[in-house]
Amino acid sequence: MRRFSIALLAAVTLSGALSAVPARAHDRQPPLGIDHCTATACHFDVPPGTYDVRVTLGGEAASSTSVGGETRRSLLPETAVDASEQVTRSFTVNVRTPEGEPTGPDGTPGLDLTLGGSTPALAGIRVTPARHARQIILIGDSTVCDQPGDPYSGWGQQLPQYLRRGLSVANYADSGESTVTYLQNPQLWATVQPLIRPGDLVLVQLAHNDKTTDEATYRANLETLVAGIRDRGGEPVLVTPIVRRWFNADGTLNNNTALLVNGLGVDHPAVIRSVAAAESVPLIDLTAKTKALVESLGVEGSKALYLYNEKRDNTHTSVHGATVYAGLVRDELLAQHLVPEGRVRVG
Repeated sequence: MRRFSIALLAAVTLSGALSAVPARAHDRQPPLGIDHCTATACHFDVPPGTYDVRVTLGGEAASSTSVGGETRRSLLPETAVDASEQVTRSFTVNVRTPEGEPTGPDGTPGLDLTLGGSTPALAGIRVTPARHARQIILIGDSTVCDQPGDPYSGWGQQLPQYLRRGLSVANYADSGESTVTYLQNPQLWATVQPLIRPGDLVLVQLAHNDKTTDEATYRANLETLVAGIRDRGGEPVLVTPIVRRWFNADGTLNNNTALLVNGLGVDHPAVIRSVAAAESVPLIDLTAKTKALVESLGVEGSKALYLYNEKRDNTHTSVHGATVYAGLVRDELLAQHLVPEGRVRVG
């Protein structure tokens, strides 16, 4: 059974007090604190926005705590703390409506955090409006989005755990979307584009559902997204799609199904690479990276990355697989100096 401790409550009530409203209303609101947390969760009545969260972990016994939030997002990886010790960790979280997929249900108002790990112990918490956070906005499909139900998970759902305070993930990926539908649906591009702020990174991974999109249209749609991001002062990053786990007899993934070549013969990763080069846009070649990883693990070892065992699904990732793939994205963000090292968790 998991244990939970609220250590040194009297000492942290003031220092861990929650300031969870916009700056203009700060002085008019009573402080909220750790009394808004139970053994497994916290809820704070805050409006949509971006919030810095600082947690103090630890208690009398050795503990190990992770933090999730909103629609099954991983916000802080499991953190071990020795007995009678405490550590402080911080992250920045995006609170929005709808809180998960843009075409999904609104979700629960406010900020919801879940406490996990083998022996969670929360000693204090503080939430404040994030005044200088940079957004990483995600545009994508079901392999990226905040999946609402277990066992599914998109890599964008796992990316926040790799980021420190000052960087937030605003995941506007949506299941079933292609470049065509993302641009056409007013809940998607028309809603997301005005939210882009100067300096925000906008990662675009759309390909899995462009099954009937011809090459000229696909290329034009990517160019439209790049131009629209730049019009708002954002920094576009094109991401090639994760591979499908579809092996040849020789143990390779060198086939159209695995490598996202559609029924019209459109090689989506190749077009994305071409547009990135022509438009001088940073490229994260997730197709190449996931192909190398899946092939290295082999037919059996790669099953755990996807939902093969649970659903016979070779396209959508498990929580484990999404976490691994989010780590590949994190590595590329660092390697290409798209985010500062001090804002990223490594290891």
